Amino acid sequence: MTDAKRVVVTGATGMIGRALCQRLVASGYAVVAFSRDPQRARREVPGAAEYLAWSPAEDGPWAEAVNGAHAVIHLAGASLFGKRWSAAYKREIIASREIGTRGIVNAIEKARVRPAAFVSMSAIGVYGPHGPEPLDESAAAGDDFLARVCKIWEREAARAESLGVRTVIFRSGVVLSAPERKGLPIDLAKIAPDRPGLVLDTEAGAFPLLQMPFFFFAGGPILPGTQYLSWIHLDDTVGLLMLALEDARARGPLNATAPEPQTNQAIAQTIGRAMGRPAWLPVPGFAMKLMLGEMADMITTGQRVLPKKAQGLGYQFRYATSEQAIRALLAGR
Repeated sequence: MTDAKRVVVTGATGMIGRALCQRLVASGYAVVAFSRDPQRARREVPGAAEYLAWSPAEDGPWAEAVNGAHAVIHLAGASLFGKRWSAAYKREIIASREIGTRGIVNAIEKARVRPAAFVSMSAIGVYGPHGPEPLDESAAAGDDFLARVCKIWEREAARAESLGVRTVIFRSGVVLSAPERKGLPIDLAKIAPDRPGLVLDTEAGAFPLLQMPFFFFAGGPILPGTQYLSWIHLDDTVGLLMLALEDARARGPLNATAPEPQTNQAIAQTIGRAMGRPAWLPVPGFAMKLMLGEMADMITTGQRVLPKKAQGLGYQFRYATSEQAIRALLAGR
């Protein structure tokens, strides 16, 4: 018999995973936290029913936990932030998603009682760089590195649907979260010859990168400035994951973005107003490229992605505008 309250979460110690597990526990779910480091998970994900060792693999002793679970929410994948995309790290980005998702779906396939729902993380990077045209879940996939990663990721996840499991492909936008530490959102001590450039606080997602120039009174749009940033506050990311888990109508791709994506220039102006700092100094795209390497493409290009399905299912965004979200983030919320 399926345990109606048992939910397996991979990537439980990540930025999204921690916030989601907190919400699940508060909602009365029995969380099974999959993590590379179960002891760390015990510290950072309080209240879970179980903490199991997991790493991307096609099989493992953790697979038995999937049997009889009500749902599996698969968030795990090598971070896109905080480390330059060398050829080796790009292979890790792909493998962590491809092999990890394949293993979870293998466990679903072998389960004596399969979960009722499978929610698998993906990203709006699947659409590739775009101009100002709005994109909903029906838009075609792109062909740059992130689009190829997402297509591989989603292909593995889609196997669960063929097993009779309601499957949601959670296409996350750029998640904005309040930094857990105060002050300059970079760690100069981590700069090393084998990892050139500034190392960001990876547990805070993209917001430190957007905020950083304003600490030096050098804030402004990252050129060209007309590229759209399809963002979402962490609270709404968790809210939409709960929707994907609990609403039986949710199925297939689901764009997890705020309803009002904005250009980079507009976002910079909002951050400047909220911080009381000028937002007049443009940041050349090539400067971001020198600092971050290929990772900078996530910021110098963009997509205008709309949450058509989420709104059709009646989801009410807590942070619908960037002004609301950024002021909340700066207040530590």
